Amino acid sequence: MPGITAVLGPTNTGKTHYAIERMLAHRTGVIGLPLRLLAREVYDRIVALRGPSVVALVTGEERIVPERTQYWVCTVEAMPEGLGADFVAIDEIQLCADPERGHVFTERLLNARGLHETLFMGSDTMRGAIAALVPKVQFMRRERFSSLTYAGSKKISRMPGRSAIVGFSVDNLYALAELMRRQKGGVAVVMGALSPRTRNAQVAMYQNGDVDYLVATDAIGMGLNLDVNHVAFSALSKFDGRRMRGLAPNELAQIAGRAGRYMSDGSFGVTGEAQPLEDEVVEAITNHSFTPLRKLNWRNSDLQFGTAQALIASLEVGTDDEWLMKAREADDLIALRDLADDPVVSARAHDGKSVRLLWDVCRVPDFRGISQTEHVTLLHRLFTDLHEYGRVNEDWFARQVKRIDRTDGEIDTLSKRLAYIRTWTYVAQRNGWLADEGHWRGETRAVEDRLSDALHAALTKRFVDRRTSVLLRRLKQKEGLVAEVNDKGEVSVEGEFVGRLEGFRFRQDTSSSPDEAKTLRQASVAALAPEFHLRADRFYNAPDTELDFTEQGGLMWGDNAVGKLVKGDDILRPRVQAFVDDEAGTEVAEKVTRRLQHFIDRKVAGLFEPMLGMQKDEALTGLARGFAFRLIEALGIIPRGNVAGEVKELDQDARGSLRKHGVRFGQFTIFMPLLLKPAPTRLRLVLWSLFNGLDEFPEAPPPGLVTIPVIEGVGDEVYTLSGYHKAGARAIRIDMLERLADQLRAQDSKAGFEANPDMLSITGMTLEQFADLMSGLGYKAEKGERPKAKPVSEAEATPEAGEAEPQPIPESEGASEAEATPDAEPSAEPEVEVYYTFTWAGFARKGGGAPRGGERRGQGGKPQGGKPKGKGPRREGDRGKGGQGGKPKTFSSRPPKKDKPIDPDNPFAQALMGLKDKK
Repeated sequence: MPGITAVLGPTNTGKTHYAIERMLAHRTGVIGLPLRLLAREVYDRIVALRGPSVVALVTGEERIVPERTQYWVCTVEAMPEGLGADFVAIDEIQLCADPERGHVFTERLLNARGLHETLFMGSDTMRGAIAALVPKVQFMRRERFSSLTYAGSKKISRMPGRSAIVGFSVDNLYALAELMRRQKGGVAVVMGALSPRTRNAQVAMYQNGDVDYLVATDAIGMGLNLDVNHVAFSALSKFDGRRMRGLAPNELAQIAGRAGRYMSDGSFGVTGEAQPLEDEVVEAITNHSFTPLRKLNWRNSDLQFGTAQALIASLEVGTDDEWLMKAREADDLIALRDLADDPVVSARAHDGKSVRLLWDVCRVPDFRGISQTEHVTLLHRLFTDLHEYGRVNEDWFARQVKRIDRTDGEIDTLSKRLAYIRTWTYVAQRNGWLADEGHWRGETRAVEDRLSDALHAALTKRFVDRRTSVLLRRLKQKEGLVAEVNDKGEVSVEGEFVGRLEGFRFRQDTSSSPDEAKTLRQASVAALAPEFHLRADRFYNAPDTELDFTEQGGLMWGDNAVGKLVKGDDILRPRVQAFVDDEAGTEVAEKVTRRLQHFIDRKVAGLFEPMLGMQKDEALTGLARGFAFRLIEALGIIPRGNVAGEVKELDQDARGSLRKHGVRFGQFTIFMPLLLKPAPTRLRLVLWSLFNGLDEFPEAPPPGLVTIPVIEGVGDEVYTLSGYHKAGARAIRIDMLERLADQLRAQDSKAGFEANPDMLSITGMTLEQFADLMSGLGYKAEKGERPKAKPVSEAEATPEAGEAEPQPIPESEGASEAEATPDAEPSAEPEVEVYYTFTWAGFARKGGGAPRGGERRGQGGKPQGGKPKGKGPRREGDRGKGGQGGKPKTFSSRPPKKDKPIDPDNPFAQALMGLKDKK
């Protein structure tokens, strides 16, 4: 008499492992498992122990049957009948109470037997039903290897590592996975709808630590061995195919029991919108105490195949057994009803063989899940082909497979294709349905494998941030992370791109979400610590030519901003603020700050060396030294009108000592020509803006421009610091303005004069623009027109030899021009030219009156009057046309003073000395 044993107990008691050991103790055996995924896992374990030549795998979509098969690993629905195996085992026998599949498990409970041993493994809730339905059964109680505790409610962000978050719909599952990716770096996804290949690839990511979290459906409750420490329920109800219903405590326990493996304790709880579990439910789960099952789903297995109606009637037979209840109408029975009503099918299904074929076709699962009508249409085609030709039309079958064999698309698209190929894989696995079964079994399996790999890649791409997961794993392992920075500043840690290093600030890749960015930055900065120190050393030893400042006060090292200027105690001594990440450390920050301060100090000293030299010149004393400090405060440029009083007080010696340092006393501006160059000008504007607390600094004009437009709202001081003087609609560079002033001194500004080509050349302006400029300088411009002089050729002006000059013809003797030349055209209008006459307008301006000599002084060193006389004022050393010897006449009521010694450095004095020597 064969022995029948029910091995019952909670999860993690080793029931499946025990069944494998018992099967391998026999010569032959069959084990039925609830999931295709679990069947593949058990198959792989037995193959590892006995080799592939004696182990078969049979599921709805997969069939591996070696010639010398001894051990069969199957899904419960696919278990072969009539094998006469020594050993038979059914796992998760409590699924006899499942509304959809329960009748299949119940049928195996009642009828599947091994010749020598039969095992039923499952929950303690089945003890009473098994005892009542299986005579002489023996019970074996197995205790859980580890304890299971309730951890309450936890937020996703605080979920401990090695956790599985459970959901009961695809949409919910994807939402959880997306949230976990943002907060934890990534998750593996496990669903019953996945192919074994995809599921194994996802689980492998979790098991080897690429990701630390798992998002799954209740499929993980069916014996899948995973290294899970905590199970969190995101929902406590699910759709069972007909309605939404809450999960019973024993169903929750089946899933929660995945937490803890072998001797490792586990915990369970809730998360998200799931409400905390009631105390009674928690106690039932932790103590493994559940309400026994009182009813098992059942369907008659003694079928009648005489006619389709007889078959339907036999499937609808009820039961009087108090432990059994008639199962609800399954998909195969619904399909049979629809096909039996079809006239074509009804006519074909006229005998037992045809009805049996029809029933086999109706049992093709609706993997596609499109609609009942679509599914029945497919079954209709399969039945008519099989009945009429004995085989499914392979051309039609090939077209269906080829249409699915595409690996492009998103997760949902690939999942649908996988569901579709499962249908054709199932058809290919049926014996005798295709002419070349071996080819199509291999072809459909290959398509499924390609789609499985594509789906795994799509799931990983969407729900795993490899950078974060890799870095987190290495951090957890406390290994030294290796950071690499290429010549473009791109930072990669452990080969994963994480961002860019701009100077001494790490700019993280923005493709990461805010939640995962925090984790990614933590790992990245830890790896970048040595790079910060190496870069600081290179920066400290870099030459000044690699550094620069921007017109807004930024400090650059090549293309990277490494700091900015801030206001100091003195306008010429700005301080620096380094841009260094806090994670780089104070040592790096201090080194960068010192280097930047050295750079800007040397830059100020170098560009303003002519001006700063006056500070160090001890020969400058008295009024000259005071004026030098005034010029330094103004950064080397002062409008003459602002210091007219101080200029008058300077004698020739004082001016000479200042001129030695390059100071020029111009008509409009006192300035140092060397400081008008682009580099000092740019720095001058930055220092002035910084010291005056401007939010936005004015930018220096492009180099080389003689005039620039006057912009509304920009103050006079900005133009002065830029080296320009406002005059009308444009501003003219102050050194060119002084050259123009030299030209104007030779003109009669009282009687009026016209602009000559040299004036226009100096300014680079048109006549109209020049007129506006002169108006801005205090001159009145009067516009006029006159006939344009026609150029006379030399031949016309001088008659050839021997020719008499033409004489005018008296009017009385000659005819009119029109009469003399009747064909001549009327004379054209004469061309005119526009000209301007400039006269001194006589209004007060900054910098004095009409242009005057910057160094011109009368006897006694006193400046002469500012109003123009004659042909305008002359500069000291100029020679007029009138007077004895060309010298201008001067008159004074005081006796003449002794001439002061001539300053040898005065350029005008040198010109006078030259004239005297010529005499």
